[in-house]
Amino acid sequence: MIASLQGVLREKKPTEVLLEVGGIGYLVNIPLSTFEKLGEPGTSAHLLTHMIVREDALQLYGFASGEERETFRLLMSVTGIGPKMAQGILSGIGVTDLHDAIARGDLSALTAIPGVGKKLAERLVVELRDKLGKVAAAASLSDAHTPATSGNREEAILALVSLGYNRPAAERAVALAIKTDPQCANTLQSLIKAAIHPSR
Repeated sequence: MIASLQGVLREKKPTEVLLEVGGIGYLVNIPLSTFEKLGEPGTSAHLLTHMIVREDALQLYGFASGEERETFRLLMSVTGIGPKMAQGILSGIGVTDLHDAIARGDLSALTAIPGVGKKLAERLVVELRDKLGKVAAAASLSDAHTPATSGNREEAILALVSLGYNRPAAERAVALAIKTDPQCANTLQSLIKAAIHPSR
């Protein structure tokens, strides 16, 4: 079981990274919250990991903090939530905000997460309220900023599609985010956040 990786970041996308460790490249799925905390390609990176073993594939999910990884594991313990959905939830809301919403039973905050309907939000509250209380509050980490490029718009659209949006919906969300706040397009992560949470 691979519990963590320390190496050189070779490629970085909003939902996955390529981390080279001892000459071997590991493709690691990550939530947006972890993407924001990683440096640029060529820099050193450390990820806590969770490995999914299946008959046809081995999948690695990586996290910048123990709180993110533990929350990911707890999310997968909820009926109907697999690793991709858990990754999407952590991309749509921060760990601290997620814990707070579940603790308060705030269904409106939970259903604002892409892919989370009312029934799933209710299951999150019922099944995780007590468990999440045991997870330590996430440590404060500095965000890593991606320089503004003309490709930010397309990268943001692709990131939303990988999180479950269909292409037209992703394009509309990104266009609305830029129209509402042109400054959000300065960095890829801020554009993705604005597209996921247009009211914020």
